[in-house]
Amino acid sequence: MLNFNFYNPTHVVFGKDRLSEIATLIPENAKVLIIYGGGSIKKFGTFDKIVKALESFEIFEFGGIEPNPQLQTCIKAAEYIKENNIDFILAVGGGSVLDATKYISIAAKYYGNDYKSLIKHGFTPVPVTEAVPFGTVLTLPATGSEMNAFSVISDETGKYAVYSPLFFPKFSFLDPTLTYTLPKKQVANGIVDTFIHVVEQYITFPVDAKFQDRAAEGILQTLVEIGDYTLNNPEDYDARANFMWCATMALNGVVGSGVPQDWSTHMIGHEFTAKFDIDHGRTLAMVLPSLLRERKENKKAKLLQYAERVWGITEGNADERIEAAIQQTENFFNSLGVPTKISDYSVKKEELKDIITQLESHGMVALSETGDLTLDVAERILENAY
Repeated sequence: MLNFNFYNPTHVVFGKDRLSEIATLIPENAKVLIIYGGGSIKKFGTFDKIVKALESFEIFEFGGIEPNPQLQTCIKAAEYIKENNIDFILAVGGGSVLDATKYISIAAKYYGNDYKSLIKHGFTPVPVTEAVPFGTVLTLPATGSEMNAFSVISDETGKYAVYSPLFFPKFSFLDPTLTYTLPKKQVANGIVDTFIHVVEQYITFPVDAKFQDRAAEGILQTLVEIGDYTLNNPEDYDARANFMWCATMALNGVVGSGVPQDWSTHMIGHEFTAKFDIDHGRTLAMVLPSLLRERKENKKAKLLQYAERVWGITEGNADERIEAAIQQTENFFNSLGVPTKISDYSVKKEELKDIITQLESHGMVALSETGDLTLDVAERILENAY
């Protein structure tokens, strides 16, 4: 097992009918800014419940956060916080709203003239020392942003991963009933996103991290077990609760501590979202199978473990078992209505070179857990994914 530090200070409040407890976790006399996306929280009554819970606070609101949060929108929110001396932020929504809030929390304490510089550090911590404290109410399980220190922000040049220890929410409310009204497509995307979050930390190379492996396999098996069911039975509380907790645990540091991590699928997928506006989870589904086939020798031991422990595949030679596991993965995504080929989208084959150009311009030239997924390898992955 590799050396690691584990730190996660987020207070999780899980379960139904608990929004009334929000006021107990926000400092007294705070000015609270509620940040949200397209307005579904008002349509389905969540906003009113939160306002009622915060009736003793001075409340402000900022809506319109995009599905892939845009830098300029985040800057507007940060300036609004400065103008109104906001003390606390409450993010209500899915991963995009939470990601935006993380950036906004540090931008609101930034008094330089180059907001864009705050998104140019990748997985190196943003060099800031202050942030407006924030909590979250999660309405769409997928990104794990409710219990981690990562964010993804977009501008006209692409999507950027942003990291800071200040990005851990003070608290996160996870109420599965708030997900009942989600469109099927968003739920399917969230299941796939969660699944691949785990895969990127699990299908690498062995380091004898037995607990992390078993935890990862448990999440993957749970998603396979409940995926189609929760998609078609959105008000089954237990199924939706299990999905929600899987999404949180997939990326809060537990399964990724002490093990090598890949993230190539995410980095490549981000470029498809930036150029073609394809949903994040769907970009991952169309890249991962081809990537696993291309990298099967590098990932052989873990792919065989994945085949046996997640899919119960024990017969055939190594190559046959690996291929069967990849096919099962594709079948799972397709069963959720998530296509697994680039050609299933409005992408021309000649445009694949644009993705390679974008990877190069963003410095993504040595991806994978071993740093040897070069641009020529990425190009083969895309060609075979088409």
